Amino acid sequence: MESLLRDPDPAEVRKLIDAARGTAKMVTLATELPGGLDSVRLLVENGVIAAIGHTDATYEQTVAAIEAGATVATHLFNAMPTLNHRAPGPIAALLEDERITVELINDGTHLHPAVLELAFNSAGADRVAFITDAMDAAGFGDGHYDLGPMAVEVKDGVARLVENGSIAGSTLTLDTAFKRAVTVDRLSLSDTVRAISANPARLLGQYDRIGSLEPGKDADLVVLDASYDLVGVMRKGEWIVRPS
Repeated sequence: MESLLRDPDPAEVRKLIDAARGTAKMVTLATELPGGLDSVRLLVENGVIAAIGHTDATYEQTVAAIEAGATVATHLFNAMPTLNHRAPGPIAALLEDERITVELINDGTHLHPAVLELAFNSAGADRVAFITDAMDAAGFGDGHYDLGPMAVEVKDGVARLVENGSIAGSTLTLDTAFKRAVTVDRLSLSDTVRAISANPARLLGQYDRIGSLEPGKDADLVVLDASYDLVGVMRKGEWIVRPS
């Protein structure tokens, strides 16, 4: 709700960092708002990833945020100005800078396949992280749900606000995102694995433990069948769902 929105005041960001007691990993900011750049610097100084998203920033304002230390584009294309040939906005700035990891919601609703291909080819496989942006309807089917104080209706798997019909997160799960990437978007298996596993782990500073299957790392893995449907899940060497 608009009434709940606040400018990124560094003093309040400081309180959030302190309250998290070291568990905060990433914060998304509309960095063009008052206090935005100082908040980015504060986050980075305290080991928290600063992400640019839910923003109306111009190209120039986005460049300034990147220079201040922001390193992630929160669900690129969504909740930000569109790419325009005279006013490129945040999308062009985020795609062109090698310091930025771009998040993409690959559910077929948030992004047209051609747009996903454009982003993937522009950023490169090492700079893309597939995310779900899922709300609590994920895995539960169509129906009525709450998103904070807002009513949401999920129809045909698409979550929208009852009040105005805006997309309200997604019902996507990562196994579906993976299958779509290799069957609809025609991405290679290796590029898809990087975007869904290795790149997020590396971004979060956990690649020494997770994100790939290597000796010494946690045995976290999934098993897919020939149709790329999920049939098995292992966590730290223990089967959660044993393949049949």
